[in-house]
Amino acid sequence: MFNIQEIDVSQLSAMMENEAESFRLIDVRSTNEMAQGMLPGAEALPMHLVPLRIDELRQSTKVVFYCRTGARSAQVCAFLQQQGINQVINVRGGIVDWHRNGYPIEVPDTQVATGTW
Repeated sequence: MFNIQEIDVSQLSAMMENEAESFRLIDVRSTNEMAQGMLPGAEALPMHLVPLRIDELRQSTKVVFYCRTGARSAQVCAFLQQQGINQVINVRGGIVDWHRNGYPIEVPDTQVATGTW
């Protein structure tokens, strides 16, 4: 789709289990979508807010983005690469594939669920 680095959910699971691997996991879905469940350890950053946090993202060594199916998170990765931020990875298949493969999903805290963070 875009010329971006992508991983599948099994690769993400392996990254999450490897304590030596340092990365941020960011969910770019809407707050209503996030209220239904998120990947363990994920941060909430709805897609429309990514440009406002670009300087913070530029400081991160590696950032993995996901959404429902991987399309929006791929767009986020492409946008960030256009801004010169290349340490971004898209999760192909998103949370749908994650759930389909039997990996755990966590209910977010009320701040995420209500959008009041």
